[in-house]
Formats: sequence, structure tokens, C-alpha cells
Amino acid sequence: MSNEIDLALGILDHQLVDADGRRCGNVDDVELKGIRDGTPAVEAILCGRRRPVRVPWAEVASVDSAVRLKRKASELGLGRGDDRARKLVAWIPGAHEAD
Repeated sequence: MSNEIDLALGILDHQLVDADGRRCGNVDDVELKGIRDGTPAVEAILCGRRRPVRVPWAEVASVDSAVRLKRKASELGLGRGDDRARKLVAWIPGAHEAD
């Protein structure tokens, strides 16, 4: 993985994909370190607006058309809304075809 990345084009609003290939949210914001000393670097990515989940940058496996994570969404606290919604719509015919 390259050490340099255009945050606006390369990370923000990109889909998060966990180690199982499951879509588990979008990158809504980033947490930076080293700004004051002139060596900015991404410390973590944030997913969610009201109560964002903080995913340390060390958990990112790669960045391409999506931000691919090293671990499962459940281990990182991601995908909670999807899990709740899945239970609510499970009874609808065809609801599992997209899985």
C-alpha cells in the first residue's frame, strides 16, 4: 500500500469492505496526526455521523475502489445498522438475494 494518498479522492466517501468481503459502511471522515509538525498522516478513519466508529488506520489492508479492512466488521464495531435492518426485512420475499 502506498504511503501517499489523496484523501478527498482516495478515501472519503469510499465503501468499507471487511475481511469477509462484506460492505460495512462508508468513510465519513478521517482523523489526522502530525499536522503541527508538518508530517500529517491518517491515524484513523471514521464511519458514521451521529456516533462515528473509529477504525485505526493500521486495520486498513488496502485502498482501491473501496477501503478494504483486515478484520471482520463485527470485530471493528461496524455494520451494526445493517445487522438490525437485515433482521427487520428478513421476512420480505427476495430480501436475501443481494447477500
